[in-house]
Amino acid sequence: MKVLRRIFPHPHLTLLLTLVWMLLANSLSLNSLVFGLFLGVVIPFVTQPYWPDQPKLRNWLMIIEYILVVLYDIVVANIVVARVILFKRDQDRQPAWICVPLELRTPEAITVLAGTITMTPGTVTADLSSEGHNLLVHCLDAPDPDAVRDEIKQRYERRLKEIFE
Repeated sequence: MKVLRRIFPHPHLTLLLTLVWMLLANSLSLNSLVFGLFLGVVIPFVTQPYWPDQPKLRNWLMIIEYILVVLYDIVVANIVVARVILFKRDQDRQPAWICVPLELRTPEAITVLAGTITMTPGTVTADLSSEGHNLLVHCLDAPDPDAVRDEIKQRYERRLKEIFE
């Protein structure tokens, strides 16, 4: 088991890198699979010293729920942003900078939250406070900034807390 751990220090990353390579190559050939596996083994092995601790994922079913919620939110946000851009006058838009206080403490969970906010159309994570306790988020149109903050905390942070902490 220790030999496998040395060869595959991050087995999930190995599988993810292999899958991403296969998708990027857009080919289901043996060459693509072998090269994807090569990248999936070499990259985690080379970057292993920079990963002192592997992130601990507590709830695997919650990961699936989180992914589905994020995908749904991305589709809905695309429609909302299209409506805002196409039908709302500039002077009626209410862009806002929102400070989201974080209960999350693990760097991996904070990174996933920041990435999720940025992937959702209409919002972007602009900064993380030096202590890591607040995210600065810009919203394209936020008539009620408190509602946006509460939605981020309820829909994303709560689930990430169950997954990572």
